[in-house]
Amino acid sequence: MVDLSPDLLKTLNLAMASHQAGNLTQAESLYKSVLSAKPDQFEALHFLGLLEAQRGRLIEADALIGRSLKVNTQRAEAFANHARVLNLLKRSQDALASADKALALQPYFPDALVHRGNALLELRRDQEALASYERALAIRGNDVLALTNRGNALRQLKRPDEALASYDRALALQPNFVDALANRGSLLFELARYDEAAAAYARVVALAPDYKYAQGFLVHSRMYTCDWNGLAENLARMSAQIRAGSGIVDPCVLLAVSSQPDEQLTCAKAYFADRYPAGGPLWSGTPYRHERIRLAYVCGEFREHPIACLIAGLLELHDKKRFETFGISTGINDRSAMRRRLEAAFDAFVEAAGQSDQELAGFMARSEIDIAVDLSGHFGTARPRVFALRPAPIQATYLGYPGTIGSACIDYIIADKTVIPEDRQSFYCEKIAWLPDQYQANDGKRAISEHTPTRTEAGLPERGFVFCCFNNNYKIVPDVFDVWMRLLQQVSGSVLWLPESNAAAARNLRAEGGRRGVEGERIVFAPRVPENADHLARLRLADLFLDTLPFNAHTTASDALWAGLPIVTCLGSTFAGRVAGSLLRSVGLPELITASLPEYEALALKLACDPALLADIKTRLARQRRTHALFDTRRFCRHIEQAYVTMWERHQRREPPASFAVAPID
Repeated sequence: MVDLSPDLLKTLNLAMASHQAGNLTQAESLYKSVLSAKPDQFEALHFLGLLEAQRGRLIEADALIGRSLKVNTQRAEAFANHARVLNLLKRSQDALASADKALALQPYFPDALVHRGNALLELRRDQEALASYERALAIRGNDVLALTNRGNALRQLKRPDEALASYDRALALQPNFVDALANRGSLLFELARYDEAAAAYARVVALAPDYKYAQGFLVHSRMYTCDWNGLAENLARMSAQIRAGSGIVDPCVLLAVSSQPDEQLTCAKAYFADRYPAGGPLWSGTPYRHERIRLAYVCGEFREHPIACLIAGLLELHDKKRFETFGISTGINDRSAMRRRLEAAFDAFVEAAGQSDQELAGFMARSEIDIAVDLSGHFGTARPRVFALRPAPIQATYLGYPGTIGSACIDYIIADKTVIPEDRQSFYCEKIAWLPDQYQANDGKRAISEHTPTRTEAGLPERGFVFCCFNNNYKIVPDVFDVWMRLLQQVSGSVLWLPESNAAAARNLRAEGGRRGVEGERIVFAPRVPENADHLARLRLADLFLDTLPFNAHTTASDALWAGLPIVTCLGSTFAGRVAGSLLRSVGLPELITASLPEYEALALKLACDPALLADIKTRLARQRRTHALFDTRRFCRHIEQAYVTMWERHQRREPPASFAVAPID
């Protein structure tokens, strides 16, 4: 700082003292005072950049620290701080370069090693990231940030026990370190240890009420175990945070608990902006002129999974004279028969799980994909950042996520007029491509085992009416459960058959039933079966499927209808809450759709008490599943292909995306 006059040096020292004391407004004013007199003063530029980073103004921080490094290229701490900011901006390759410059100047710099590891982790170079964190810990063994991020690398490398141990070491050093607590909660959730995950998130919320995603993940973890204690208060707090723009919530959480489409839109937009800042576009802006439309499906679930079960038949039926199809897998290869079937369905199949978002988007751009379809949305091993980089001129979301993605980088959402009525388009960032029958693809070749187990083999009573719901536990909410328990009380000898997802959920549901006057043995839990064909066969043992709200049955609804099991649903106000209604209309049973929970309860009771009426519906379903549109995969394929052609033709005419309806094929 020898380049400063005594007065400017005094001002700079006062600025740094104010900054250290947390008086950011005064510090900012003093830094700017120095820079007005000496625009290239290194410390003022660097520390003002750090101040802007503290405020979350990352673009300004990047510019200021970048300017400081043009003044002085020999300051390792500035390169390290620049790497941290660049990581937050998701500019991982630039962050890696900056961290490497810091380490070239100061090889044993643990902060730079941690920032380097973070960049490598984002680039999916997980083993290198782990090595970088290990080097940092060899220098500074009690670094809680390095331990936490080491846990993240181990988690990515599918070494969960070691990851938990790393988080636990960080928390032993600093018990209230919320980043370690939150990441530990996420790993426990992935391991289906939902009650432990909820405990971790509860600590995060207690320590930092506005910590990003924590309130939502607390609710979600408890929903998986059907622990509804404090649910109303937690939902109210989460909703308030969403509307206030604080404490960002993962939009997947909201699908199961919110019936407000405007709230879901606000949530998705805030989440996308936070997680996937704009990049690109990698597409040049000029329409491609290919002999066939290049159509890419990007999915993390090309394996034995509900999404794959729904879409496999469609992929096999695509018209290869008009479409060149690419399957881009961002998830695991489970080496199943389904995986082999999917690989064979595409013209080209790409293993992309190990590629960074930038690498994958670059591959798609070089391949000149005309239409890129995201089958994951925000679920599972989703890669929204790839689409934020705009590798293709037309980008659509379909099937995997029943709601708006929350970004203009997705041009279209493929739907039908039940799941998205025309008067609800304003709740979607995307334009709507309405299919004429139902939006959901189905495979009309799905096998059902010829052998149906006995009730005794399935753990059910030999006599009595069997209500069932094979939706995920997290979709069960108290208001709907109240209805189910009243039905059990009104239908003598009846039972409720649910999937056995985890021991805590079974325990809590039976306890909730007891509080409503229903004996625990009247709630029966079905274990998982390895083969989907066997699961479909056992559905024949049930008499009536009871749907959930605000998140309906989706694949589970198709499972039930394919197996000949009727569903009673209640039409909700969001996409996720209207899917079962869409499927019932497409299979010709609209009378099973209700408009309110009292109507839903009354219809379920009527069907349970009128065997002739229920038998007539089952007979019609058995006939109509073969004659109606729901399971007519070839008809569905022609409709969705026409949607793709319409998108492509608009683009070829250089017209912007616009909502449209596909005319039915007669």
